[in-house]
Amino acid sequence: MGTESQQGVYVNPQGEFNRDQRYLTTRITRDGSEGWPVEPGRYRLIVSRACPWANRAIIVRRLLGLEDVLSMGIAGPTHDERSWTFDLDPGGVDPVLKIERLQQAFFKRDPDYPRGITVPAIVDVPTGQVVTNDFARITLDLSSEWAEFHRPGAPVLYPEDLREEIDTVNKRVFTEVNNGVYRCGFAGTQEAYESAYARLFDALDWLSERLAGQRYLVGDTITEADVRLFTTLARFDAVYHGHFKCNRSKLSEMPVLWAYARDLFQTPGFGDTTDFVHIKSHYYEVHRDINPTGIVPAGPDLSGWLTPHDRESLGGEPFGKGTPPGPPSAAETVPAGHNPLSA
Repeated sequence: MGTESQQGVYVNPQGEFNRDQRYLTTRITRDGSEGWPVEPGRYRLIVSRACPWANRAIIVRRLLGLEDVLSMGIAGPTHDERSWTFDLDPGGVDPVLKIERLQQAFFKRDPDYPRGITVPAIVDVPTGQVVTNDFARITLDLSSEWAEFHRPGAPVLYPEDLREEIDTVNKRVFTEVNNGVYRCGFAGTQEAYESAYARLFDALDWLSERLAGQRYLVGDTITEADVRLFTTLARFDAVYHGHFKCNRSKLSEMPVLWAYARDLFQTPGFGDTTDFVHIKSHYYEVHRDINPTGIVPAGPDLSGWLTPHDRESLGGEPFGKGTPPGPPSAAETVPAGHNPLSA
């Protein structure tokens, strides 16, 4: 989600990484109870393919088939202290919002906005104001509040009968894995780092045990829980193993998690939204306190993502009774050479 200042995070006196989770929590709902009703074409999802939290929203939007209902703007992989920029667009301006920086949409909502300018964010196009940047709630609401506009055959990512279990799994995955890699990478003392490291790999071992006998994290189809874990696993060997010192094992050295991650990567909506060039560019170029030279590693070899995973033997169907999404539009296709699927 950016540099430490951009994320609204800090390292406490004990050297422990803390993430400011005070987001704009206004919800876009079916009934418009918070002033922002679900309306096709009204809102724009702003993401960066580099960001794991934004990558979740990209995946969910695609799996649910909301592309024609909720447009998407893609910020570049790097930014300065002011905010994410639209340097991938002609003239460096988002073609719908007509702004150069996401910061402008936050200041439209609150000229004195004091916290991190983060992605994903949903912007109200008519007013140019950010509605929400509450990344955890955004994907849940896309599943529930936007259900009327899901494509035929869309998967049920947050089924009511599994929500309690999904929430429980998600809580541990967030604290120990999604955020755990950051706690390792930004630790300010050896003691804080070693504590974060132990917690991270304890959780990865737990996940390996859980997934050894079942294809997906909860139930026998893809759910919100799989989306949330995938975006961290996809970045593990390319970034977190070296850059964040999460180096007990590479993902490719953890057989169950590696097979699970490949299974998802090869499922439409996951791998075809993953941009390894943007991912490496962001972490290695922006986090200069960790990587002062800004040099981006040439590796790792990504061809393994397309090797057989044999997870079908565990049963389950990725989309249940539904169907996979169609191919992404030309405008939203990951550039050639940025992942093994687009090589």
